Amino acid sequence: MASSRAIINSILALRILTLLLCAASLALIVLTTLRGSIKSEFRGIKSYRYVLAAAAGGILYSLIQLPFAIYHAIKKKRLIKGKFLPMFDFYGDKVIAFLLASGVGLGFGVSFEFKDIKRGETIERGYIASGLLLAGFTTMALLAILTSMNRKGRAF
Repeated sequence: MASSRAIINSILALRILTLLLCAASLALIVLTTLRGSIKSEFRGIKSYRYVLAAAAGGILYSLIQLPFAIYHAIKKKRLIKGKFLPMFDFYGDKVIAFLLASGVGLGFGVSFEFKDIKRGETIERGYIASGLLLAGFTTMALLAILTSMNRKGRAF
């Protein structure tokens, strides 16, 4: 069985990785939106706005969780005593994982449908942004598993 120190460090690494992947997805969508001829194409699809919002939600949640994870990794104890942080981790990770998963599905779906109408780098960037969000969802799903272990009394 893995040591509690390794699990705590894994949680910190996964939180940082989730933040970076969601930020990369958001940046790719925003940069694609700001490019000249692509501007009207990408903004015209409201589904990509949801993908953007899902990535932003993942970033915001990761930024909220990061200081707590850093403190836990360095001090080997929770910043706030009691059951609040484990419960916040447990439910928050799952809600954000579902948000990211829905963003991934919508991003891939609209990119696939839009591919038949218009060819070009807009669609490729839509796939790449959705792929980055998929990786962010995967890391968040792993976090949800690790934080579930903490809630079940196997505290680390």
